[in-house]
Amino acid sequence: MTSPRTRLVAAAALAAALTVAAPALATPAPAAPSAASAQHSARAIPFTAATATQQADGSFTLTWTAPGARHVTVYAGTDLEHVTHRRAVASGAGSATVTVSGLGAADRWYFELVPDRGAPLVVADRSLHLASAPNFRDLGGYRTADGRWVKLGQVYRSDDLSKLTDQDLAKLHRLGIRTVFDLRTPAEQQAAPDRLPAGAKAVTANVLGAADTGQFDVTSPQAAVDVMVLGERTMVSADSARAAYAQLLGAADDRGAVLFHCTAGKDRTGWGAAALLTALGVPQETVRADYLASNTYRAQANAAALAQLPPAYQAVYRPLLDVRPEYLAAGFDEVRARYGSFDAYLEGLGVDAEQLRRNLLVG
Repeated sequence: MTSPRTRLVAAAALAAALTVAAPALATPAPAAPSAASAQHSARAIPFTAATATQQADGSFTLTWTAPGARHVTVYAGTDLEHVTHRRAVASGAGSATVTVSGLGAADRWYFELVPDRGAPLVVADRSLHLASAPNFRDLGGYRTADGRWVKLGQVYRSDDLSKLTDQDLAKLHRLGIRTVFDLRTPAEQQAAPDRLPAGAKAVTANVLGAADTGQFDVTSPQAAVDVMVLGERTMVSADSARAAYAQLLGAADDRGAVLFHCTAGKDRTGWGAAALLTALGVPQETVRADYLASNTYRAQANAAALAQLPPAYQAVYRPLLDVRPEYLAAGFDEVRARYGSFDAYLEGLGVDAEQLRRNLLVG
């Protein structure tokens, strides 16, 4: 019979990465926008904050802040390319929170916020609400430091895709996902093969560069934290990781939607998302919030995993399931230690940050 300790070691293998020692340094600030970016019309879109959140009853809560605007009209549509003025569903002041209900079923609802002054902005619930992949979400809808916004519907991040239903696959096909990057090891891929939407191209980008994730004997909560911190550093420093993220960031453009994932969608995927958002000029606190959101999206799955372990082991196992600020900070520390700056890290990957911003930002 498998002991709890053995199960714990096996679980740690899914969360851990290769061990690379590096000095701890302060987390660097995100790359500063270039002069060209600064010259871009940062005031074209007046919104400084805007979110759309789907509630359990199917209604949506929309919140926005648009300094200088006196009135905002909300339009709703199910086609991102043609949401403009499709259907007026709400209105409010320059800063407001409204509830929109009675929209009906759809793959996804998009909301165009049209101010009386300045350009409109399209928002949507970031989650796709897939029961089979709870950490499947859009990387769009974030505001950059220079006032632009990351496009919706261009880059998605997710956890394991092996349990996607036929209905899920049809939905992803309609959303235009054309390329899927699998950041897992061959052993993970064989154990849980991806189910892909029709017409999507599969790209293997093994971050760890190993046949499997290896095994780690973790016996204390601090040891588990140490494993996760070292794993995050490896996602920056390992040759295989650099190759994988260079592929991923190089494919993020405006010619079709890209999806990337690992097993839990939180560590290898989490660093990929943090790197992309930072390259786009999204503020560090926003990058951190997106990273930590995996704790919310995976709360139910994590609780179920912990419930299978004796109470004495749950505290040891929990750091392997979590994402924590110190994990992400370790990745940025490694960037600083190895490259000196985030811009230099992108250059080392062969990534053109300006081209990324041209492709993926609006405003």
